[in-house]
Amino acid sequence: MEKIYGRTKTIQEDKVSGFCPGCMHSTVIKLIGEVLEEMELVDRAACVLGIGCCGLHMDYIAYDNTTAPHGRACAVATGMKRSNPDSLVFTYQGDGDFASIGLAESISAANRGENITVIFINNGIYGMTGGQMAPTTLVGMKASTAPHGRDPKEHGYPMHMCEILNQLTAPAYLVRTSCNTPANVNKTKQAIHKAFQNQLDGKGFSMVEIVTSCPTNWGLDPMKSLEYIEEKMLPEFPLGVVRDR
Repeated sequence: MEKIYGRTKTIQEDKVSGFCPGCMHSTVIKLIGEVLEEMELVDRAACVLGIGCCGLHMDYIAYDNTTAPHGRACAVATGMKRSNPDSLVFTYQGDGDFASIGLAESISAANRGENITVIFINNGIYGMTGGQMAPTTLVGMKASTAPHGRDPKEHGYPMHMCEILNQLTAPAYLVRTSCNTPANVNKTKQAIHKAFQNQLDGKGFSMVEIVTSCPTNWGLDPMKSLEYIEEKMLPEFPLGVVRDR
C-alpha cells in the first residue's frame, strides 16, 4: 500500500501540543519539520525561538533550539550562524517579538544581509501575554490594550514587515504566505523550503511571513477565525513573493 502521510520525526511522539484549538503554530511547526527531513537538515538545524506562543513547542521538537531574550532572536541567530556557518540557523518569531520588541534587531539583521532565515508568524496580536495590540493589529481590531479597536490616530497603522524590509538592499527573499487553506499550506511549505535553500546557497537574509489565526485572543472559534483571515487579514496583508533574488 502506498504511503500517503507520515508523522514527521522532528516532533517527539510522547509530547502533547500546548497550542490552543485552531492555532496555526502547530501547522507551521509541522511544515518546518517536514522540510528539514526532506532536505536532510535535521542534524544541522538550530532554531532560535522568540518569547511567547512561539516558544511553546521547544519541549517537543527533536532538533536543536534555544530561546532568545524577547525580541532578540535575530541577534542570537546572527551569532550562532557566524560562529558555526555550516549550521542551518532560523528564527521562529511572532509579530510582537519580531516587529515590535525586536524591531531594531530584526531590521539590522536584514540590513546586514545575515545568512539566516526568519519564520515570522503574523496573527495580528500578542498571544501568550494577554492579547495586547501588536504592530500588525488591524485597524478596528480589538485587543486588551485597545478595547475599542485600533485607532490610527492613537495607535498608528498596521506594519507590513515584508514591504518594510523590501526597502533595504540586502535581503534575498521576502514572501508572505498563510495556512488558511490546504493550497496555502502547500505554498507555505514551498516557501520555507526555498528560504532554507537560500541559506545553504549563501544568499543571505530570507523571511517567510505567515499570516495565521489566534482564535483565543480574537474571540472566535477556529472556523470563524479562518473566515476572519480571508475577509480581514489577507486584504491588509496580501499574499505573495515581495522579493526573490
